[in-house]
Amino acid sequence: MFDTKFKNPVVKWIDERLPVFTYMDHEYNQFPMPKNLNYLWNFGALASIALVVMIVTGIMLAMFYTPHVDYAFDSIERIMRDVNYGWLIRYIHMNGGAMFFLAVYIHMFRGLYYGSYRKPRELLWMFGVVILLLMMGTAFMGYVLPWGQMSFWAATVITNLFSAIPLIGDWIVTWLWGGFAVDNPTLNKFYSLHYLFPFLIFAVVALHVVALHITGSNNPDGIEVEAPRDTVPFHPYFTAKDSVGLGVFLLVFAWFVFYMPNYMGHPDNYIQANPLQTPPHIVPEWYFLPFYAILRAVPDILFVSAKLAGVIAMFASVGVLFLLPWLDTSPVRSAKYRPIYKWLFWVFVADTILLGFCGANPPEGAWLILGRTATAYYFIHFLILMPVLGKLERTLPLPASISEPVLTGGGGSAPPGDPGGASAAKMEKSS
Repeated sequence: MFDTKFKNPVVKWIDERLPVFTYMDHEYNQFPMPKNLNYLWNFGALASIALVVMIVTGIMLAMFYTPHVDYAFDSIERIMRDVNYGWLIRYIHMNGGAMFFLAVYIHMFRGLYYGSYRKPRELLWMFGVVILLLMMGTAFMGYVLPWGQMSFWAATVITNLFSAIPLIGDWIVTWLWGGFAVDNPTLNKFYSLHYLFPFLIFAVVALHVVALHITGSNNPDGIEVEAPRDTVPFHPYFTAKDSVGLGVFLLVFAWFVFYMPNYMGHPDNYIQANPLQTPPHIVPEWYFLPFYAILRAVPDILFVSAKLAGVIAMFASVGVLFLLPWLDTSPVRSAKYRPIYKWLFWVFVADTILLGFCGANPPEGAWLILGRTATAYYFIHFLILMPVLGKLERTLPLPASISEPVLTGGGGSAPPGDPGGASAAKMEKSS
């Protein structure tokens, strides 16, 4: 038996037998954080909150939803019209998915800019990519559940893509459908997996957080911190900072829920699914559009059909993120001290947005040309520019500590003959 610092007798009694409160105090109260983190570091916490909101609202909706092709569409209408506050729960769940993806995408782009995937945080980054893949699978299956026109035909088109895989493609499609067409077994399977996957995401998020607490947070300068000089405890400093970000996030979230609940949806999904009538233009949710553009942009390549090449390119666009810690060869983590990469990063952001617009439009004319150009640049950025630029770029010298830019106003250019800067070499050695 050991004594704890907690005054509450119930908390003390539990903690002496299962030190869960000691663990929480150490990991979420006293945990040292770099003192120079900006508001871009809020989005990991915001994504976690969005995940909890999605799980809670999803469980509530599951109580009233009927996963059958004859009743699914009507059960959604009943939730919206007859269930007390069912409209609110559904609108929170619908728009919560978009807000979840928005928080995760900003979180990942922040990691790309500040080099949060670099050693020793490779596994932390890879857990994040796994979370993204699970989110995509969950969102796709959830999009099918309302059983509207867009739900049905999106399921038909996307699952049919696997038929392009040689030898086993048709078998995979038949397994996904649960038969020989998108029908009731498909809806039941997607409903089951849509309910299961958020808990898998929650488990991987837990691993993601554990990995973060082992390696510590990266920071805008991309250098390792020295506790306690460069750190402050998580509470009250970052709980207060995250609360500000959470307030803004909830205001934006509430705006969509109450004033523009269907803005990010598609009107065809308010028409019940009809296997005999194809919509003129099948469009996925906005967070899938860049990958949808990549899927449709790739032409026939030698003996590989455009369909198979598109599927390979679409999966490769996410798979390349797993290799990012080794594709970036620069001795400097943060783009703050990489003058060329800083501009290429924003070109990449613009390229991703352009892919989104291409995915929202038919693959013909100028949109097809733009889609192919943007797809080519997407892979060139990761597979060519990042490895080559890391070797050739003349970076700025890193500060000796994260406090130095505040006190001195940052560094100048690297001295001649030292492309990475002495401080960069020091950082690489320490990491």
